[in-house]
Amino acid sequence: MADRKLTIVIAPDSFKGSLTAQQVARAIAKGVRRILPSANIVSVPMADGGEGTVQAFVQATGGRLQSCSVTGPLGEPLDAEYGILGNRSTAVIEMAAASGLPLIPAHRHDPFRSTTFGTGQLIKDALDRGYRDFIIGIGGSATVDGGAGMAQALGIQFYDNRDHLITAAMHNTSIGQCQRIRLRYLHPAVAESRFTAACDVDNPLLGPRGAVYTYAVQKGAKTRQLPVLERNLQHFFGLVESICKTKIRHLPGSGAAGGLGAGLRAFLGAGMQSGIDLLLETVHFSAFCQEADLIITGEGRIDHQTHQGKVIAGILDCARPFDIPIIAIAGQIEGRPQELHLDGISGMYAIGKRGRSFSPEDSSRRIEDRVATVLPDHLPPV
Repeated sequence: MADRKLTIVIAPDSFKGSLTAQQVARAIAKGVRRILPSANIVSVPMADGGEGTVQAFVQATGGRLQSCSVTGPLGEPLDAEYGILGNRSTAVIEMAAASGLPLIPAHRHDPFRSTTFGTGQLIKDALDRGYRDFIIGIGGSATVDGGAGMAQALGIQFYDNRDHLITAAMHNTSIGQCQRIRLRYLHPAVAESRFTAACDVDNPLLGPRGAVYTYAVQKGAKTRQLPVLERNLQHFFGLVESICKTKIRHLPGSGAAGGLGAGLRAFLGAGMQSGIDLLLETVHFSAFCQEADLIITGEGRIDHQTHQGKVIAGILDCARPFDIPIIAIAGQIEGRPQELHLDGISGMYAIGKRGRSFSPEDSSRRIEDRVATVLPDHLPPV
């Protein structure tokens, strides 16, 4: 095939547990080069608020990483990083870096004891350094503490049923024992700061679609334990809503990250925005669309949730006015194309069948091969 000078925009999410968004983008680019060696390739790795959010924002804006020592989800010290955007005024924090499920071995998963205290320490570090604009990705949590640990790290005080100050990092068990909240010592810079939670789900705090009944089992809870976790959250936010004089529990996204969405709203006044929409706005993705002949996106699994705030759906929405062909590469595809509500996509292609997993090296090779195979079918006519 004769080489053609086309502009190909590559904008995938990570293949979680296998490849970062940057690694997926490199594999796609190799596949493109096999067919179009002289193509103008624009690589814009994506994220939706979960894994890879910091790296995606930092890379897209020419920012940098800042390291910080924090308390991990089960209390052990760890080194975490957050990002400073290229504007040098915005900090972007991935709660999973300090309070994420992958930080805990599977046999130690414990939603009763895990805490968002380390996430609060990341925010405090950025506040102490003078940053006042925050984007906080709230995917991938190990926690069901309603953001109490985060708030505690920022100075908010919690008292137990004997009116003793709780000094250990807050978690689901201790929020169930909390009887009084004192806001007086909240970090003073919070009042002059703006917080946006980047979130890809719309779950409320409580109930069958809430933080506990939707996500707690994957964080280590047994089915019989769910009512206790739920009761603790419900009790705690009765206190929170009383002291904040506002209803939080029914807000879309309040159940994200074990209730951290609700905690960010209640304690920091955070707004909630789709993570992928926020990233697309920040990097001015529509400008890339104006120049693109083809967009290649992807994520680890395309299924019935993909159209609900995931990377592929965000890119389809952003690119729709430009009438550009868009193809998606996935680790797996579950469901028939007509049932996935991904209107406007030109093609979806999996590198493997449902239930199969590959090493990172094998995944990269399969992505490269798949792109090289399907690309000719989606190129504009000569």
